Amino acid sequence: MVLEGEMDGIGNTMQKKAAELERLAEVLVTGEQLRLRLHEAKVIKDRRHHLRTYPNCFVAKELIDWLIEHKEASDRDTAIKIMQKLLDQSIIHHVCDEHREFKDLKLFYRFRKDDGTFPLDSEAKVFMRGQRIYEKLMNTENSLLQTREEEGGSFERALVASEFIDWLLQEGEMATREEAEQLGRRLLEHGIIQHVTNKHHFANGPLLYQFRMNFRRRRRLIELLHERSRSIPESHDSPFCLRKQNSDGGNTSFLSVSPTKEIKVVVGVRRSSMSSSCGSSGYYSSSPTLSSSPPVLCNPKSVLKRQVSPEELQTPGGPFIKKTFTIVGDAVGWGFVVRGSKPCHIQAVDPGGPAAAAGMKCRL
Repeated sequence: MVLEGEMDGIGNTMQKKAAELERLAEVLVTGEQLRLRLHEAKVIKDRRHHLRTYPNCFVAKELIDWLIEHKEASDRDTAIKIMQKLLDQSIIHHVCDEHREFKDLKLFYRFRKDDGTFPLDSEAKVFMRGQRIYEKLMNTENSLLQTREEEGGSFERALVASEFIDWLLQEGEMATREEAEQLGRRLLEHGIIQHVTNKHHFANGPLLYQFRMNFRRRRRLIELLHERSRSIPESHDSPFCLRKQNSDGGNTSFLSVSPTKEIKVVVGVRRSSMSSSCGSSGYYSSSPTLSSSPPVLCNPKSVLKRQVSPEELQTPGGPFIKKTFTIVGDAVGWGFVVRGSKPCHIQAVDPGGPAAAAGMKCRL
């Protein structure tokens, strides 16, 4: 017989483990958001030293300058601590792996995702799967996430466990109901989803669950230095971490930062394919992603490397075409760079960004 006190102990242990794994996920997402920003700012680029070229790297001293300039760190010591956190978690490394400390010197460092050395352990794979499921649910119209009631309370954007399992099978995420239920349990244990009142583990049935993590929230780098030992019931600070509605009919405690900024652009784009930059799946995430697709090999992968004249852009039957896109931006931006005027053209497209997901391309 398992006593009530023993059950509470098991629950507390699971909550502590989930909080610990959530902190790891926050580091991964924060690091990926920074990587994309540095590519866009051209802080990451190919560099030469002693007749050797080091692709996709940044200079530590220059990066610290950038962090301070962009208000991500108040001083150089804080910037070093932030980057050391990313180094300790194997998000970045010295290009020759000769320094295990992040130093305020003219040393080259690189994001492991840019050279394919990011360690895909079992924990990272769960976060990757959780983010992909999160994006699918947020990007498609479905009736899965609704305001629902359980135990006398009303909960926004809640999903029913059995319906979630049905959806996982329909989307091809899992092959059997048993595997789908096991995935749900792992998502809960990793702090990605939670029971609406934190009383139950994930189980196939009528119980309600919500997403605990908001993968799209723009992280501040200083958050990496703020270790938070939070239990699941207290972690309601994310815009998409949903709360119980007030029973008095007033404003609910659910607050949301909209991720659906839309921008419609008419641009000249190069007639070419980006299949080489999107991996074998051809899937692009609409937000910074932890996916295991091939690393970016230039800055960014899809870049028009020479200037283009207005005459070239407007030549009938030429290599450039005019096309209209509706792009849903994420927490980082829209994922493309515009150059020129009358007409303008696309110079670069981030392969993992919203623009690429909408079909925007330019010549490598």
